[in-house]
Amino acid sequence: MKIAVTHAGGEVFAHFGHTEEFKIYTVESGRITSAEVVGTNGKGHGALAEFLSDAGVDTLICGGIGGGAQIALGEAGIRIFGGVSGSCDEAVEALLNGNLGYDPNARCSHHEHDHEHGEACGHHSCGGHCSH
Repeated sequence: MKIAVTHAGGEVFAHFGHTEEFKIYTVESGRITSAEVVGTNGKGHGALAEFLSDAGVDTLICGGIGGGAQIALGEAGIRIFGGVSGSCDEAVEALLNGNLGYDPNARCSHHEHDHEHGEACGHHSCGGHCSH
C-alpha cells in the first residue's frame, strides 16, 4: 500500500490542486516501512492524479479537493480521504488505526463553476472558500 498526503511543513496541505509536494508512505503489513517527500514539479490538478498513479499510490489524504480531481483520482483507482488537517504523520497513523477523521464530501467550492476553454482551475488559491 502507498499513501500520499498533500504536504507543507509536515502538515496536510489544504488544497490538493495547488500542492507543491506530497509525503508518500509505503505501508506493509499495516506498518509504515518508508516515507519520502516528493515535489510535484509544478504539476497541478488533473496531472496530479497521473503523477500519483505513476508513483504507485493507491490512497490519498488531503484537505480540500475539487470534483474534477476526485473523478481523475477515482478513475486512477486512488481512494480519497479529504477534509483532513494537522500532522501528515499523525493522519497516516490514524488511517492505519482505522480512526482517521475525514470528510467524504470535502471539496473546494470554486470548482463548481465552469472555466473558460475547459481549463482546470489554477488561477486562484483555495483561500477561505474550501469546505472541510
